[in-house]
Amino acid sequence: MHFAHDIAKPNTMTQTKVRLWNVDEYHRMLETGIITEDERVELINGQVIPMSAKNPPHAATTLCASDYFKRWRSPPQASLAEVALVRVQDPIQLSQYSEPEPDIAVVRIDARKYINHHPAPNEIFLLIEVADTTLDTDCKQKAPLYANAGIADYWILDVNQRQVFVFCEPLLEGYNQQLILQEDATLSLIAFPEIKIHISQLFP
Repeated sequence: MHFAHDIAKPNTMTQTKVRLWNVDEYHRMLETGIITEDERVELINGQVIPMSAKNPPHAATTLCASDYFKRWRSPPQASLAEVALVRVQDPIQLSQYSEPEPDIAVVRIDARKYINHHPAPNEIFLLIEVADTTLDTDCKQKAPLYANAGIADYWILDVNQRQVFVFCEPLLEGYNQQLILQEDATLSLIAFPEIKIHISQLFP
């Protein structure tokens, strides 16, 4: 009696390479309307990634924290506004392939308000993401991205628990140090250790 045997077929599937977009191409997509102004996206590692919707708690916390940074003053020390510029939900350029839009960026003062370019890593003192539904993404996607770019100081404002995740000591694969501070704690910027931030003031 003859039995038919299955013949193993060679695997003809090959891994598809992802087409990575650079910053210039990304800008051209915006200029030509391939990406419209109504679409909330950002360029992360060469891919155009949709951004999460801004829920009321996210929007309120972003406004509260950015206002606090802008008006921070503790005489006789200089106010933060005298030594840095606070940008809200504006792009930064980390590399040829990454142009994210952090919720808050504390950057070097530029006389022309960065009319010719977005802030680069060597112009960034602190990046902040506000997380109500995006805590996992902000920890696992944004933290390695910012660390790889050499961002020395990265905070995540956890809206739900009213706490701050602090990342510092960037390495190529991620941050070497991470801590979580509660609402009753104070925190300083690495670039400006004399500036004491009351975490409770960052939340509405």
